[in-house]
Amino acid sequence: AAAAAGFRLRDHGALPFAAEALVLSPGIPHRLPAPHPAAQRAAEAGAPILSDAELLFQAVRAAGSRARFAGITGTNGKSTTTALLAHMLAGAGVPVASGGNLGTAALALPLLGDDGVYVLEMSSYMLERLATLRFGAAAMLNISPDHLDRHGDMAGYLAAKMAIFDRQTGDDVAVLGAGLPATGLAAAVVRFDAERPLDDAPGLPGLHNALNAAAATAMGRALGLDEAAIGRGIATFPGLPHRQQRVGAWRGVAFINDSKATNADAAERAMLCYDRFAWIAGGIAKAGGIESLAPLFGRIAHAYLIGRDAPLFAATLAANGVAHTVCGTLEAAVPLAARAGAPVVLLSPACASFDQFSGFEARGDRFAALVRALGPASASEEAA
Repeated sequence: AAAAAGFRLRDHGALPFAAEALVLSPGIPHRLPAPHPAAQRAAEAGAPILSDAELLFQAVRAAGSRARFAGITGTNGKSTTTALLAHMLAGAGVPVASGGNLGTAALALPLLGDDGVYVLEMSSYMLERLATLRFGAAAMLNISPDHLDRHGDMAGYLAAKMAIFDRQTGDDVAVLGAGLPATGLAAAVVRFDAERPLDDAPGLPGLHNALNAAAATAMGRALGLDEAAIGRGIATFPGLPHRQQRVGAWRGVAFINDSKATNADAAERAMLCYDRFAWIAGGIAKAGGIESLAPLFGRIAHAYLIGRDAPLFAATLAANGVAHTVCGTLEAAVPLAARAGAPVVLLSPACASFDQFSGFEARGDRFAALVRALGPASASEEAA
């Protein structure tokens, strides 16, 4: 049974708001760019607007469980870090339930006992809708421009992210990446860093994943894991779909599905892992486009651009002398990229996907299907 069994939902329609609180799906705005009418009515009535993670916490405590809560946020890397920490805990025999912004929704997680740990990926949308949830261990990995339509500016976005540390005390742990502010935090602050990629962790390629592993290590220690359990977890972590996932090969060309890269900062992390590649990018661009990726443009054999903002990316690439083709769709881009003469075809779009897909997962799945459609070699050469 779900931890939140017993909660009742009502559709208030256009009636005056008469409930104790409003729970909104994270994608529904309650302030910017314009509040949903239900959120506006709740605000006018002085009722709190909450996320489902808040209800999970209340339900667990109401059931008498002292299970611990670990929360992870950041612009990039939070899904991998969440999954890795849950993998570490499960491997050490700790009862664990993970979800939130990744995988299972918070209210569908099971009720854990006193020895259990909830590992929750927390988006900025979820974090700005908490009232009592206190994370015994919380991590803020990094920050780069994203979701500014919902938060107004970088200051608003940072404030929403830093809310993961609200209500912590000196008994708790706050894990932060380099350069992030720690002023005013009540918890014990732990910094993490990494200098090079991991040698023997195939599910965690690149320096960015070494940073994710360092953050998960700090969180694991805060939750009582020993070094052996942490090491086993890192070595055996299988990785996550759509995050530098090798989906096949064709005529000696490897195809990498990094559809989760929905902004330039995330795409940079993948691009740094390959010396030469054909790049498939585009969709709905974030603030700044791909200007920040210019130092890596020399690695691009040819760029194949898709989606709404392909012309914007084409202008940036043209200004930097990068060969490119505006393809419009993945269906057009994949066969062209396969024949570009590069050893790797990298789908790392640096864009949101909602102009053409229901989400980054659907975009990545379509890419993998198109790779399979190239011919038998794609399947026979596929590697783990």
